[in-house]
Amino acid sequence: MSKQTERITKMEDHLNVGRAALDALEKALEAYAVSRKNIRELERYYSGRQWMKDYESWEKGELPEDLRCGVLSEDAVYDLLTDERDLVIRMSDVVSRYLKEDR
Repeated sequence: MSKQTERITKMEDHLNVGRAALDALEKALEAYAVSRKNIRELERYYSGRQWMKDYESWEKGELPEDLRCGVLSEDAVYDLLTDERDLVIRMSDVVSRYLKEDR
């Protein structure tokens, strides 16, 4: 294989991997944009009085045993909010580096 053929093959791979990555990122950003409103509502619930009331009811066994209530786990909501913040910071760093690159 000639150097030219190797270079074109390598660049073709870069094109295909880059296209797949951008398509996946676009879908993920769309899903996140839709979920953002729900995450904010969850954050208000978690930081408000109602979450504590619901948590206390759960602790007392006043809620149905088959109720899905992972939201009453202190760690689940906290971890989601922390992960969101960390990811937004990472996205900001990626955008910042992109904008500083020589073109």
